[in-house]
Amino acid sequence: MTFLKVAVFTSVIFVIIFSGCSQLGPSRIELGRGDYNVVVQQTDNEQMLLNLVRLRYRDTPYFLQVASVSTNFEFSVSADASTVLGTGSNPIFGLDGAATESPTVTYTPLQGDQFVKQLLSPMRLSTLLLLYHSGWAVDRIFNITVQYMNGLPNAPSASGPTPNEVPEYVEFHRVTFLLRTLQKRGDLTLAQGEQVGDNESSPPLVLRIAPRAFDMPEVRELLTLLQLAPGQTDYLFTTTSESFNRGGANIVMRSLMASLFYVSQGVQPAMEDENRGYVAITRDSDGTLFDWSDVMGNLMNIRSSVNQPQSSAVRIKYRGKWFYIDDSDLTSKSTFALLMNLFALQAGDVPTTAPVLTLPVSR
Repeated sequence: MTFLKVAVFTSVIFVIIFSGCSQLGPSRIELGRGDYNVVVQQTDNEQMLLNLVRLRYRDTPYFLQVASVSTNFEFSVSADASTVLGTGSNPIFGLDGAATESPTVTYTPLQGDQFVKQLLSPMRLSTLLLLYHSGWAVDRIFNITVQYMNGLPNAPSASGPTPNEVPEYVEFHRVTFLLRTLQKRGDLTLAQGEQVGDNESSPPLVLRIAPRAFDMPEVRELLTLLQLAPGQTDYLFTTTSESFNRGGANIVMRSLMASLFYVSQGVQPAMEDENRGYVAITRDSDGTLFDWSDVMGNLMNIRSSVNQPQSSAVRIKYRGKWFYIDDSDLTSKSTFALLMNLFALQAGDVPTTAPVLTLPVSR
């Protein structure tokens, strides 16, 4: 009878154990999914920051995409019971269990001619409009993505490696300031216009001014700077010359790479790196050191430090120093988020035939 009791008891134990194991799956998802989500997002941000710093140092950027993350869970349980015959002693029961996780991460290098073309091709006006309707401030969008607006330059020399000469940007930034002022008042909106000509890669952009704002000084100054006739509600912006014949303006869009170069001017390299010639130094005509914060304003501020920063939204270590965006710098964090959106729009759907790197992670 003793062994029968042992067998019955052991069977009950196994039923309880395995019924409990059936509930372990949901709990593992609850514990693991959030962790994977945080890590993938964090490493994406770190990669973008790393490439911005690389561009400032004239190093080659490189993008590696997390193609997939999969994991296997294994549960094992064992139980035993023993007693000594003829002694009348109570049986001794033992229970042992283990759970193991085997994640596999697959990386895909973003490279090849199609990716490079999308990286270097001018962005479309439809991308600008999509960002606008997503709630981004018009001045932030234009400063990052637009290179010329009706002939006004937006630091075009900053769309590549840091130039030695001071860029032209003052009038363009005044225009974007006025656009933002009118946007906040509700006197300016952007809309999609009808297709113009056969060479336009995307529909044109319509800058619409509310009639109640016609006599505002900001509107008059804006139209003067852009050389546009007053008294209209709609002004057509295209990437072709057609807009000049329809009371509109020509706009030249940056490529994604040009936008990354532009924002990389907000990286503040260490003084010793400047002295050693590791980064380009921009000077005025009289030889005075040019401060790139005059162009960037508070758009992007990537700081550097020898010591690991204690308060950072994103940080990376490169060339023996820490580069980071301070967690309290909300404006830089917004610009960084906009760059991540741009990258996803321009390069997120590029098919790749390059070999993938699959790494099983063991513990």
